[in-house]
Amino acid sequence: MKTMILFCMLFFCSSMVLTAASPRIVKYKQILKTIEQLETMVKDKDAELLHTPENPVEGCLYTAVICFKKGIQKLQPASSQDNPKFNRAIRLMNKFTYRDPGEQCESTCESYEKKTPKEFLTGFANLMQ
Repeated sequence: MKTMILFCMLFFCSSMVLTAASPRIVKYKQILKTIEQLETMVKDKDAELLHTPENPVEGCLYTAVICFKKGIQKLQPASSQDNPKFNRAIRLMNKFTYRDPGEQCESTCESYEKKTPKEFLTGFANLMQ
């Protein structure tokens, strides 16, 4: 009987460990959720167009993330009511880091097409997925 209970406990614990999401996946899901929130709060009309990396090659992912982080700083809230939530979301995005693989990328932020803030955020969400 004790062996059976011990086996069941071991099975339950091991299955819980296997189903737990990795911290990296949780972090990316949080970033995606924040981007979705920003899309509803960001000023899109009469706003500055932002360089938006699309489909960066493997060696240029770090450069693309840096471009998005620079662009995030230029976003503005659509209304003053959204300002506290907007600032919180921007602070969270500033904490996002991506490790530099050390590969050289020939593309710069300025080489990407400029798009509206909402298209910019959509591009960032696509990169995170």
